[in-house]
Amino acid sequence: MKIAVLGTGEVGRRLATKLASLGHEVTMGSRTADNAAAAAWAEENDAAHGTFADAAGVADLVVNATSGQVSLAALEAAGADNLSGKILVDVSNALDFSGGFPPKVGLPDGGSVAEQLQRAFPETRVVKTLNTMSNSVMVEPSRVPGHHTVFLSGDDERAKAEVSALLESFGWTPAQITDLGDLSSARATESFVELWLRLYGVLGPVDFNISVVTPAV
Repeated sequence: MKIAVLGTGEVGRRLATKLASLGHEVTMGSRTADNAAAAAWAEENDAAHGTFADAAGVADLVVNATSGQVSLAALEAAGADNLSGKILVDVSNALDFSGGFPPKVGLPDGGSVAEQLQRAFPETRVVKTLNTMSNSVMVEPSRVPGHHTVFLSGDDERAKAEVSALLESFGWTPAQITDLGDLSSARATESFVELWLRLYGVLGPVDFNISVVTPAV
């Protein structure tokens, strides 16, 4: 697929690198076309970079890896026409580091970042996933031994099925993928980040994830 990864931070670079390694044609999008991090990543991975609009315009699927506090502005810069009809994989969390660590987790009025994006771009098929773990575990779930869980939220069943297939290509098994239902369930996973941050404060920079265990697992 042609995939746009919007965001040049650690999460965006990690996801873009994984996707490129799987054979996808990846374009990294940033606020300006001369973004140094995007240019360096593109050169290292023999890939393309450009503005948010450049990347989204040529993509079949778009990944939002920008900070949740600026995601709406980033996607507005990408352009509604460039997002229309496409799957938007939203991995963002709205973290406010102004008071130090742990940051505050902010949810937009009336829901989640994912719902905010869906309201702003009704022709785009938003799927929330991968926002409850470190970026290293996102793309290499085997870093955490045993059974552990990745969540999906979205209103479009076909879009969620396509994103599930993408997750499986990362190494997630079907048993590890839990569909929480419609996009309102993204409120729960975005709120969960509060607990993740506290765990990180206790455990330190080690690979960990939440595991949902039932008698069937």
